[in-house]
Amino acid sequence: MPVTRPSDPARPPALDRAHGPAGSYDLDRAAAGVAAAVGRALADGRTHGAAWLVAHGDDVVTGAAGEASPGRPVRPDSLFRISSVTKPVVAAAALALVDAGLLALDAPVDTWLPELADRRVLVDPRGPLDVTVPAERPTTVRDLLESRAGLGMDFTATHADPVLEALAQRGLHAGPPAPQADPDPDTWVRVVGEVPLSEQPGTRWRYHLPLQLLGVLVARAAGGALPAVLRARVLDPVGMPGTAFHVPPDSLARLGRQWVTGADGAPLVHDEPDGQWARPPAFPDGGAGLVSTVADLHAFARMLRAGGTAADGTRVLAVDTVADMLRPHVGPLGDDARGAWGLGIGLCRVDMPDGRHAGSHGWDGGLGATWWTDPVSDVVLVLLTTDAWASPEASALFREVWAAAFGGSAE
Repeated sequence: MPVTRPSDPARPPALDRAHGPAGSYDLDRAAAGVAAAVGRALADGRTHGAAWLVAHGDDVVTGAAGEASPGRPVRPDSLFRISSVTKPVVAAAALALVDAGLLALDAPVDTWLPELADRRVLVDPRGPLDVTVPAERPTTVRDLLESRAGLGMDFTATHADPVLEALAQRGLHAGPPAPQADPDPDTWVRVVGEVPLSEQPGTRWRYHLPLQLLGVLVARAAGGALPAVLRARVLDPVGMPGTAFHVPPDSLARLGRQWVTGADGAPLVHDEPDGQWARPPAFPDGGAGLVSTVADLHAFARMLRAGGTAADGTRVLAVDTVADMLRPHVGPLGDDARGAWGLGIGLCRVDMPDGRHAGSHGWDGGLGATWWTDPVSDVVLVLLTTDAWASPEASALFREVWAAAFGGSAE
């Protein structure tokens, strides 16, 4: 399946297209709608730069607009910090280890993460930290993939989380991804083992920290550092050469600034191209640490749509493993009960107003990334931007882009 790349890498391209079999889906119209939404966001200052890809079957359109950093335009092959879109990629590595017999979904993680053995659990998730009971059972590999490990962010909570506060006080980074801010994996998981669980394993969906733990687990189970294991098990077999936990010197020209929203609501530079992603991190964050490109994420999406087979025929995941990954394990999620969670990946539980059908899968990254695949219409959308979301709720830009790509409403 062809992936579009600009014919002249030095040229700031508009739209480049690779052709496949025609269908009833109007790809040109969808791509024009995505480009228009990005153009509006650039015009009113909501984003500084973006690259995107819309695919229907073998037909692919890519585009880019705005600046990666002052004086340097975004290109379709630009690198972006994809934050939580890291999660499905690392989940795929864990599932590849399951296929290889190095992990088992229902095995306790204590075998590889002894720091997490014999856990205590808060009687009340609001604390205090010293009022606990024993865990009813060990945490399993499945618990990490399902984000039901008893630790992590609870978006429904109306109170401060004492466990997350305790981890921050012990030196674990809280806030937007910052690869140089956390200690090495052994220290990191030891600190996590020092605090109680917020809830019993397997009970409720809690975000982010379980996938960070999964990254440590993958590395230890495979007997190597996470960047090398991820490269061997997923990135190279799938064909994702630009995806990594840091950007080498010869590729830094493809990485731009990262912007976040300051306390006053104005854009604030969070990272420069030669900043935190310019050297290997002490803690390769399996929850939010990767950089990638629209073409790489499209290759990952195609692999899942092909039942675990890469474009060159390489078997990355077993067919049944992919089916299990993309099956709702947890849900409904979200205020409107439309979401669900598979094994390390988000799902649409019902048809969405923006046009995504039930069974659509993918995820969003808080630093300004989104990837979704609709298996019913056979449409893939990837949008990567230089600007973080201002809140957990999708901005107008992302709602408009989803609607343009999938044929629904942005309301």
